[in-house]
Amino acid sequence: MTTPSMVSPDSLTPFDALPQLSQRPSRATLVLFFSLLLAGLTYTFYSLQQDVSASGTLVTTVTPFLLLGLALLIALGFEFVNGFHDTANAVATVIYTHSLPASVAVVWSGLCNFLGVLLSSGAVAFGIIALLPVELILQAGSSAGFAMIFSLLLAAIIWNLGTWWLGLPASSSHTLIGSIIGVGVANALMHGRDGTSGVDWGQASKVGYALLFSPLIGFVCAALLLLALRALVKRRELYRAPEGQTPPPWWIRGLLILTCTGVSFAHGSNDGQKGMGLIMLILVGTLPMAYALNKTMPNEQALQFSAVAEVTRQALVRSAPQPAPADPRQTLTDFISEPKASPALIPALAALTGMVGEEVKGYGSLKRVPAEAMANVRNDMYLTSEVIRLLDKHQLASFDADTARHVQLFKRQLDDATRYIPLWVKVAVAIALGLGTMVGWKRIVVTVGEKIGKTHLSYAQGASAEVVAMCTIGAADMFGLPVSTTHVLSSGVAGAMVANGSGLQRRTLINLLMAWVLTLPAAMLLAGCLYWLLNQVF
Repeated sequence: MTTPSMVSPDSLTPFDALPQLSQRPSRATLVLFFSLLLAGLTYTFYSLQQDVSASGTLVTTVTPFLLLGLALLIALGFEFVNGFHDTANAVATVIYTHSLPASVAVVWSGLCNFLGVLLSSGAVAFGIIALLPVELILQAGSSAGFAMIFSLLLAAIIWNLGTWWLGLPASSSHTLIGSIIGVGVANALMHGRDGTSGVDWGQASKVGYALLFSPLIGFVCAALLLLALRALVKRRELYRAPEGQTPPPWWIRGLLILTCTGVSFAHGSNDGQKGMGLIMLILVGTLPMAYALNKTMPNEQALQFSAVAEVTRQALVRSAPQPAPADPRQTLTDFISEPKASPALIPALAALTGMVGEEVKGYGSLKRVPAEAMANVRNDMYLTSEVIRLLDKHQLASFDADTARHVQLFKRQLDDATRYIPLWVKVAVAIALGLGTMVGWKRIVVTVGEKIGKTHLSYAQGASAEVVAMCTIGAADMFGLPVSTTHVLSSGVAGAMVANGSGLQRRTLINLLMAWVLTLPAAMLLAGCLYWLLNQVF
């Protein structure tokens, strides 16, 4: 019979089976940590200085660079907080099944997060940016643009730190998306429009469905996987709590370490891109002469761009031969604010397409675009691309097959010219996320490992939850969807507990549900208020 002194007060877990989480980092670990931090910051600002010098920018005032430095530190701070807030998603199962010591697990997870960021595609980064109001993206260097960036980053950091302090595995993705929606709604209200017009609700609903269904997928699939494992593998020790500090059988231990690796890599690949997208907005707004356009595009591709633009313009003119409006940019900007078909829409698109093609053809390549024209050329490209996207999304134009093919080819060319991420941005975000993974992980690891189920996490439960989390997040990254690593993993642990008949701790489930429900509205309110306040300051 187990005596009360042998049982954890928060669950039915024997104390001798609990992992050792209180080791203090060694001096060598601290030296390595701060060395990497210093190296990352040095590399970031050195790369920034090189890019500014290469662009021929004349430094007449330090104010933009001070704002840029502050914005970059806040953006990298968000990724750092994201790292230690979400560490538990990958390491809780390997720690509580004694597959890896805690110190080894978090360092390994940090390294895999680092590699995940470096090898990411960038699709999620620009999926996040698509949620932001286009008018603010086009004015990224204005006071409203800076207020937008600072408010959504600060709101996300504040909420992440608050939930981390309470040990609640809330979602960083959920938090950031709520912040973006809050800024969009506040911006619309401040300009006298209906608050619902400030957000691309189609894109928001796509992201919302991913966030809504990913926990359900985690719960159901982890439960089914555990039941399948029980039916196929008849080894009782896999479905019981570990005895003391005994590690699992070698094959299940290898699977747990593999899934820890996969979840860490997928988390870096998915969550790291959110910071990349925001940093690119900061760079475009502050230093358009260096970052507004993809200067790595070869000269021959720029010439091809001009040719595709002219063919697309001619196809659009044939499909709508009416005369273009006097100010095609304004017509297209009004369309983005309220997507509705009008007789002037396609002629305006044809006119701006021709202007963009002529601009690039006149300069010969994107590298030769003068610094003073860089922001305007980029805005014309971005505006054209967004109009094409919205026309396709709302099916507001009935092009023939040949015209539709030319329009989509031109959009891909526009995106290649404006949507890119320099290597140093990836490295900076990778270091911030990787180092953050090694700090402050204990609070949420304890929640996931001890406070979801009523019994200690078994080997099979940990493996089931991690396999499902790894596959779900990896699939989301392929489709450019920012799912919640936290929700997938914690719901997977809950599903595995239910399938094993272990039971769930009601108080923890209520807290998790409250964090899941409140994160979006709280982040929206916080970001909206900060946006209004920072607009007054700037």
